[in-house]
Amino acid sequence: MKTIDRRTLLRGMGVSIAAPLLESMGAEPVVPIRRFVAVNIPLGFYPPKFFPSAAGAGYETSEYLKPADHLRDSFTVISGVSHPGVDGGHSAEKSFLTAAPHPAERGFKNSISLDQVIAKEVGAATRFASLSTGEKTLSYTENGVAIPQESSPAKLFEKLFFSGTNQEISRQKQQLADGHSIIDSVLDEARAMQKTVSRVDKEKLDQFFTAVRESEQQLRKSEKWLDTPKPQVDSPKPPDLHPVQVDQWLKAHFEVNRLALMTDSTRVIALGGAGHGSVVPLPGVSMGYHGLTHHGKNPDMLRQLEIIERATIQVWVGFLESLRDTPDGEGSLLDHTQVLLGSNLGNASGHITTNLPVLLAGGGYRHGQHLAFDPKNNYPLPNLYVSILQNMGLEIDRFATGNGTMSGLV
Repeated sequence: MKTIDRRTLLRGMGVSIAAPLLESMGAEPVVPIRRFVAVNIPLGFYPPKFFPSAAGAGYETSEYLKPADHLRDSFTVISGVSHPGVDGGHSAEKSFLTAAPHPAERGFKNSISLDQVIAKEVGAATRFASLSTGEKTLSYTENGVAIPQESSPAKLFEKLFFSGTNQEISRQKQQLADGHSIIDSVLDEARAMQKTVSRVDKEKLDQFFTAVRESEQQLRKSEKWLDTPKPQVDSPKPPDLHPVQVDQWLKAHFEVNRLALMTDSTRVIALGGAGHGSVVPLPGVSMGYHGLTHHGKNPDMLRQLEIIERATIQVWVGFLESLRDTPDGEGSLLDHTQVLLGSNLGNASGHITTNLPVLLAGGGYRHGQHLAFDPKNNYPLPNLYVSILQNMGLEIDRFATGNGTMSGLV
């Protein structure tokens, strides 16, 4: 079919309206924006309630996942996976998105996290290259330095959607200018030191220079966006919740995350869930959250733990529903967003870091199945991370110990 020149068409019609991009006009298909959200629940889930007993597409929904049964075609359950070499009980939280081995060892040095690999490629297009949120950070730079997280959903909302007064913006500009001056001064001192220090110290200085370059890039980006008004949203600012309010705190974070994705304020989010020892204010819970995970199969402790974990799954379901119901191009936010929910612990009662509970939702995969790998000889979870990277459009075939995409994930 002959391609029509749209400019010629409009001039012939004598009108100035925009003609639709029809196939006959050689219109290119709209490529959807790809997004990624990672959520770690550091105290995990009680395995017998979480994992389905059967594998494949015909699995019977587990007790914990029953509230998500109407969404089963939008997520995949994954069992029998872990990070090779990642041990250390609760210390494994630091390695959830990095897969860096032996996080509890003295002298442990972390590596770049999955979200930051993605942010380095897609972050330039948005005001925030990524968001690090939650009780503890999951995000680490190329040098393995922890990126500070925002624990308060209310403060995160302000950061995303409150522009501030003209006076405040002017003050921010001055602070950015001061930041440039400080960086220049520190770099001069570091370069002078480079001539006299040992080889080991030179390696440390190289890491420092990398961190400084990243800071410079962030400063330049902040200056670029400072005069751009922040998006307006109809949703109210959430209350100032604390992680002890596990379900409501998570729910508020998820809603702010949705708004951040919807307004294209960022395309990469990492959320570290609550893992404290306080009593969660839910009916029927009277013992501390962390203590309940060391239940020793005590029936009353398991009953209380189940209340917390069911509430956690329920707010995750609500998050998926909200993404599904938010239009995005020719689909929904859920269609175009990979949502990873998992834990650094497979069984918190014994601080076991194998057989991790993992759910992958959205992102255009062929979901609706339980990928059950060997519970004794675990499949490498980093292979899933390679799949996630490639789904984001990155030409990467290795991540940490992962040397290919996840088997069975289409």
